[in-house]
Amino acid sequence: MKRIGLALLATLLFISSMSPADAVVKTVKGPQGQSLSTSQTHVKSGDLVTVSGRHFDETVGIYLGYCVVPKKGATPTPCGGGVNKAGTGEASFWISSNPPPYGVGLAEEFLPGGRFTKKLKISTMIGKFNCTKVRCAITVRADHLRSEDRSYDLFIPITIKK
Repeated sequence: MKRIGLALLATLLFISSMSPADAVVKTVKGPQGQSLSTSQTHVKSGDLVTVSGRHFDETVGIYLGYCVVPKKGATPTPCGGGVNKAGTGEASFWISSNPPPYGVGLAEEFLPGGRFTKKLKISTMIGKFNCTKVRCAITVRADHLRSEDRSYDLFIPITIKK
């Protein structure tokens, strides 16, 4: 009985030590009805954040990444992992159901309904930018085939905990 009491106490202490922001899923909606959600927004460097999208236009490829927040109207860049046309890495992904011939096998297809789920690795630094000093976010933007189209941009700001 004493062990159950200690286990319960330890669980309650753990839960009470979590901030509400750590446990809350953050969702933003885009102008075409698409939505982007993250499992958390206050993370430690090196954490993996689960990111999911729904209702994306499957005819438009996107980049999902962890980027420095740009000035309004500018392309989200730089991004951890860069613009991922190689299909590798944990900080950016190319998602497209109709990539050009060179992208077949590199871009990952949307799931039915314009959905995806990925894990993004969060870091303190993106290139020379320190995300504890500048705003960084999980971002979506149209891929390089529509690189000037800002109507697909979505941002969920990330806070790096110490």
